[in-house]
Formats: sequence, C-alpha cells, structure tokens
Amino acid sequence: MTDSATSSRLARLRAAFSSTGADAFLVSQPENRAYFSGFSGSSGWLLISADRAFIATDFRYYEQVGLQCPDFELFQVQAAFTDVLPQMIAAAGVRRLAFEADHATFADVQSWSRAAPEVEWAPTQGVGVGLRSVKDANEIATLRAAIALTDDAIATAVAQARPGMTELDLAWVIESYMRTHGAQGVSFELIVACGPNGARPHARAGQDLLVAGEPIVIDIGAQLNGYCADLTRTVCLGQPNDPERFWEVYNTVLRAQLAAEAAIRPGLTGAEVDAVARDLIAAAGYGPNFGHGLGHGVGLFIHEEPRLSRTFAGVLAAGQAVTVEPGIYLPGWGGVRIEDIVLVTDNGAEVLSRAPKEPIIG
Repeated sequence: MTDSATSSRLARLRAAFSSTGADAFLVSQPENRAYFSGFSGSSGWLLISADRAFIATDFRYYEQVGLQCPDFELFQVQAAFTDVLPQMIAAAGVRRLAFEADHATFADVQSWSRAAPEVEWAPTQGVGVGLRSVKDANEIATLRAAIALTDDAIATAVAQARPGMTELDLAWVIESYMRTHGAQGVSFELIVACGPNGARPHARAGQDLLVAGEPIVIDIGAQLNGYCADLTRTVCLGQPNDPERFWEVYNTVLRAQLAAEAAIRPGLTGAEVDAVARDLIAAAGYGPNFGHGLGHGVGLFIHEEPRLSRTFAGVLAAGQAVTVEPGIYLPGWGGVRIEDIVLVTDNGAEVLSRAPKEPIIG
C-alpha cells in the first residue's frame, strides 16, 4: 500500500473515532488491521491515536512490519498482547479507547480491561467495515484482477466438466486453475452442487456425480492480493431433463438479476435494490424459494457492507462493490443462482463479472 493511501485511511479512521469522544482506536479485526496498516501477518493489533500509529505483534513479524508499515511504531509482543498494551496506551496518552465490539470477544475485553483499568473502554460497531466499503482506485484494480481470474476459472470448469466427474473433482479443477494462475487462495470453500444438492444455497462439494441434464450450481471466487472475488453460474451438461421447469426457473432468476443490476445507483438503499429482484421472483410464484439476501459487499472479506437485503437500510455510494445473486431453490429438484460483482458508479453501476450466462454445456 502507498503511504498516501495509508495516510488517507488513517485520517478517515481518526475522524470516525474522534466523533465518539475517544482518544484512540484499537483495531483487532484482521481485515481492518490490513486495511489501515498494510500489514498482512496473521497476528497483530493496531492502536491509532490522533497523531501516532502503533502496531503490536510477535517475533514472527518484526521484520515484516518494517517492510509493510514502516511508519508504524512497533511494540514487540514476547508473550501476550496485554503485556505491551499498557505501554501503548501510555505512549499515546489515552484516556478513552474505542474498540471493535463486533469483533473482540468478551474474554478479550476482560483481559484488556484488567491490563489497563484506568482506561475508559468505548465499544464501537461497524467503523472499520464501513470505511472499507468504498474502494479506492488501487482496490478496484485489484478486485478487477481477482474477478477476471475467477471468470477464467469458470471457463476452465465449463470446458472440463463431464458427466461422471464428482462435484469435488470439478471443484479441484477450479481451485487448481486459480492457484496456478496467481491466486493466493480461494475466497471461500468452493461450491459445486448438482441436481437436488443445488437446492441448498451453501451446499459443499462432495462425492456425488455430475449428472447430464441436471442443474449444477457453481459458486467460486479467487483471492488475489488479499481481495476476494465471488461468482456463481448455474450450468447443465447437455439439454435439461426437465426443460420446462429448468428454463422457467433459470430465466426468472436471470431476469431478476439483470433488473437489479440495472437499478443499482448511488442513493438507493440495499433494501430497495433487493426488492427489485425479490418482487420479480415473487410475481413468478417463487417468492418462498428465494430465502437469502440479494447480495453483499465484497473486498478484503467475502461478506462486507453494504448488504443488498430486506433489512439493510444503508444507502449505496459510488465506489462500493456488491454481489447481485438472486436464486431459486426447489427441494428435491435443485437450484439456480446467478451472481456477478457490480461496482456502484457515480451514475449507476458497472458489472465487473464477465463470465457468460449461457447455461447449456455441450
């Protein structure tokens, strides 16, 4: 991360916690830690005051801190974070310390309070993820690259999928492609769900065979430089065994997705965008079969703000990246879900996912 990007992010964080009356902010959530410092290690804590930035971590990462966040003052953890926490608080002159109550455990807060009993602890929720929701130019470029790699991986899957392969076979084809073409990992456990398995939105790939004529839900994502992609396509090996139902369900989901993507623009709430797709699916008679939200923000974590759901009243803003993934799930038959990542722009939205939506293979 560039120094200017770090400075900008820290400035926004300082404005956010100072409005609560806190002197400083303790960051423990891993993605927030990476976002505000550039540090990619697996263990560490940030303490950000009005004019200083501290990081505490253990021996494994002392040199890494110097490379990734040289402007942060390092506190070396020898045994426990609570051993250095009082020193960090004293160095920053903190009296009231905000912390991430939506990440810290009750045990964490108890141990911190015992280590620094003179400090007033101020719980906050959603500060880091809220600031992360609007992506800068570098983040958008990284997301585009992760999405392009994911698009390529689904193309590889479509080219190699055959009846008689197991769901796990196809999942491994996809993951292998991602990892050998630049991905540091997958964004989540990949989903390949054939036939009735596709009626479970978060089915795991297993030993069930891919069957010709049955819908196959494939939900995948490459993780690249810390950023996650998310893509779902539903395909069929050959013509569907139940063509009337397949095409009715598939085309309903596709119409709902395209309508929601066309509706997205700054100023709409997540609930309003969700309603565009949900109302269309309900009008087709499948309302009870679409039980999850329409989508979610994506970035350093696979599920971020904003949410496209019936309960999210937050307003969309330019620079946010969200998934649009309506689905219909019919127990005993299967499911259809189609998902893209969409970038909210000043005037509307740009669909970043480019993978074709033609479901018939072969």
